Amino acid sequence: MKTYQQMQLDALGDATRRAIVQHLLRGPVSVGKLAEEFPVSRPAISQHLRVLKQASLVTDQVLGTRRVYQLNPEGFETLRSYFDQFWSIALTAFQQKVEEQ
Repeated sequence: MKTYQQMQLDALGDATRRAIVQHLLRGPVSVGKLAEEFPVSRPAISQHLRVLKQASLVTDQVLGTRRVYQLNPEGFETLRSYFDQFWSIALTAFQQKVEEQ
């Protein structure tokens, strides 16, 4: 079974999905508007958004006939915690090296 962090890293491993996340940094947007920004079909954008949603990186809301997506801060907090582990290790190693000198 994959952890959320593994699913998130896998989801962000695709260039189109990273570009979608980058676009969503500007705020919520409908699938149709988002599809206008990319050289792929609307169904392809929907598929990418489904992967991002399964990884808890985006949320969606139905507004009338539109589905609007936005970034999920809680999902990115989980991912941030994962990367913070590496920073802690790196900073500790750096501190030890400095103290050796």
